[in-house]
Amino acid sequence: MSYKAVTVEIATTKYETDRELISLAMESLQSLCGIKDSFLISNPMERFGWAFFKILLKVELLLAMQQKLADQIAISKGKEHEDKFISFLTIFFEYNNCKVKVKLLED
Repeated sequence: MSYKAVTVEIATTKYETDRELISLAMESLQSLCGIKDSFLISNPMERFGWAFFKILLKVELLLAMQQKLADQIAISKGKEHEDKFISFLTIFFEYNNCKVKVKLLED
């Protein structure tokens, strides 16, 4: 994965609850990495009972995650680094009580 900002899309059927939990999880992730103001969450788009929103992970967060969490990301499911990263985020959100689908958006 290159070191530029990355956008992931979150899909949920419980937007209000999951958005708050994901925001708290991302704050926790920042704290773990020792940084602040390194992500942005978009407004949702709703369709067929699902809400979709995006999280922009800034370069500072990605670099800090690579330094602090590389081992955990490396053992996540997937062949490619991008797959492992998404698997790591999905598990991280599940650990924080968010049962959401996570997808990496390509530029």
